[in-house]
Order: sequence, then structure tokens, then C-alpha cells
Amino acid sequence: MFGKKKFFSEKEEQEIIGFIKAAEQFTSGEIRFYVESKCEGDALERAIEVFHHLELHKKNHRNGVLIYLAKEHRKFAIVGDEGIHTKVPDNFWEDVKNKMAEFFKQGKLLDGICEGVKLVGEKLKESFPFDPNNNDGYTDIINRGK
Repeated sequence: MFGKKKFFSEKEEQEIIGFIKAAEQFTSGEIRFYVESKCEGDALERAIEVFHHLELHKKNHRNGVLIYLAKEHRKFAIVGDEGIHTKVPDNFWEDVKNKMAEFFKQGKLLDGICEGVKLVGEKLKESFPFDPNNNDGYTDIINRGK
């Protein structure tokens, strides 16, 4: 269920990681990106499952965010924990998804992912300033086969 597979080139991975690091630089929040090839069911339900598997719900301020992508099935979702969810406008997650989808429709997958990371990072920075005691320093793209 959580095997390892590469979906992006090393250069693309480094670009995404760079955006995640830049987004997390000024916040105690955590952004994770998870990609797998297929999602047979609902992308949001799968994203919530992955969110819990990665233990993002265990952040002190409940400010973890997961951007989930099922590349082959062309599905994606964003999950924000309750700490960040209560701080953003009701339409925030849908607005980020729509912005990302604009890039995806143009065939700019990498740009869409990076834009989503940037937008989420801006909101995390506003509500959850950087705290050196609450930052795990973990930045990685999780590529999974399925």
C-alpha cells in the first residue's frame, strides 16, 4: 500500500522540495507532498488516509497540510489539519485547488504543484509564525507506487 516509486525527475523533485522549504521557512506549519499513480476512489478520502499515515495530525498546532496527487488517474486533493483549517476562509482549499488545476489543464503539472505549495505556505506563515522548537526540518517528496 505504501511502496516506493519515482514519478518525478530528480530536478523536478528538487524544485518541489525547494518550494516546500521556502514555504516552511517562516512558519511552524508543515507541508507534505504525496504522489502515487492511482486512486480508485475519492481523492479526498485517500488524502485523509495518507495524512494520518504520515502522522501530520500530530503537529503541536495541528497545522500540517498534505497535497496529494494520483498522477495516472489525474486526481488530487489538499488536506489541512484543524489548526490551519480554522484560520483560513471557507473557500481557501477550493481556491488553491482551482489555481493548481488551471496549471494542470495547461500541462504544467510541476508549476501547479509549486503554486499550491506557495499559496498554502503564505497562509501558514500568516497564522503560524516560525518556531524553532516546533519544526521537524523534514522536507521530502513521497513517491509511492500503486
